[in-house]
Amino acid sequence: MSVSLRIGIIGGGGWLGGAIAGSIVDAGLVEPGNFSLSYRSQQPDRFSNSFWTSDNQALADRSDVILLSVRPDDWRTLDVDAGGKLIISVMAGIGLGALSQRHKTGRVVRALPNAGAEVAKSYTPWIAAGDITEGDRAVVRAIFDACGSQDEVARESDIDYLTGLSGSGPAFPALLAAAMMSDAVAHGLPAEIARRAVNMVISGAGRLLERRDESPDDVVQTFLDYRGTTAAAIDSMRAAGFDASVATGLSAAFQKSVSMGKVS
Repeated sequence: MSVSLRIGIIGGGGWLGGAIAGSIVDAGLVEPGNFSLSYRSQQPDRFSNSFWTSDNQALADRSDVILLSVRPDDWRTLDVDAGGKLIISVMAGIGLGALSQRHKTGRVVRALPNAGAEVAKSYTPWIAAGDITEGDRAVVRAIFDACGSQDEVARESDIDYLTGLSGSGPAFPALLAAAMMSDAVAHGLPAEIARRAVNMVISGAGRLLERRDESPDDVVQTFLDYRGTTAAAIDSMRAAGFDASVATGLSAAFQKSVSMGKVS
């Protein structure tokens, strides 16, 4: 990809926008002078060689590619004319049709990176509108490969579902870790030891899954086949409704994503 490409991030002063910006800069996708970011009230003290503005239309006018990284509620008052340029939204819920109509372009992508973008470990699913070119697709892949890894999906409903699954980032592993730590402390372990033990279990599991690229089902089955202490825990957790609880939670997240996209 040419470094002469001009990329702008509306909401680049926020956490996710800033994380994506950092990945783009680290990957060398743009020259600093061709990189634009907007902020709401105070300019952040980073990316000093890039163009900062509180005028989102000015950002759009000087960019070839415009990323929208704002909250869905804030987007409803965002009046930016993209003039047919490539728009990439990283907002939950807002559909391709609404984005295209609001920003006056048929070149629209919905993407859903997660918190892992901060350390270039985000999984980002995305879907493109019909007017997207192969060149546009190459830009989208380059941006989100810089943030971790990416997949183009076939249906908007896939993005809505993955908003709750992969869009959660560290939330669900952290939820499991918090429950494990609470139990460890209840059994008398010092909190600091419990925290280190649990955090290493979670981080070590992530690295092993990444390196081996195994199916999670296969990993679980390996421990079940061993019939040791971990198998006893897995059997008990499942009997208590672990799998059903996860499915219920993901269903709730999916429904929330769909409801967020209902533009009033």
